[in-house]
Amino acid sequence: MTHTPVKLTFEQYLEYDDDTDNRYELRNGELIEMPPASPLHSDIVEFLDRLFYSEVQRLGLDWRVKRGDVGVQTGLRTARLPDVAVIEGKQWQILRNKASSAVLTVPSLMAVEVVSPYRNQLDENYQRDYIEKRAEYEQHGIPEYWIVDPIAQLVTVLVLVNGKYQATEFNGLQRIISRIFPQLELTAAQVLEAR
Repeated sequence: MTHTPVKLTFEQYLEYDDDTDNRYELRNGELIEMPPASPLHSDIVEFLDRLFYSEVQRLGLDWRVKRGDVGVQTGLRTARLPDVAVIEGKQWQILRNKASSAVLTVPSLMAVEVVSPYRNQLDENYQRDYIEKRAEYEQHGIPEYWIVDPIAQLVTVLVLVNGKYQATEFNGLQRIISRIFPQLELTAAQVLEAR
């Protein structure tokens, strides 16, 4: 992962274009280049995107499911790019009408991060999704945050209760309980295997 010495404001980040297809998050004004995903990571993200889209359609909700291309501002100079975000249709319409990058300044309904490979809990990939983004998404008020961890074979669902996340871990054939999608019939194994 590349860290650039350039410090940007949130507004500069929205307009930033380095004439590449690289994706960047903004952390305390610093651009953080996001590396390409592994094949399993891509499969899990695609699986959840399709599954959530089908559920939104089945329920007739005015929500949008976005895969890695809608950011969430989580601080004055910080913006993250969740692997999957579920947002309200009206939020999407506001973003569509802007010429700058698609970054929400209000909480999405849900964010999902698939943890990239890590060696231990001190590794940057682990720290980013389990510690940094958890704290940022909680403070920003995102009602539900999933951490999908292929290494630990866990899906952790964090639900905002009185401003603090309550975590429940799911593995194997355990059915995932989601507040956003309460009727979803989905096991941790299905998510982790992307099938």
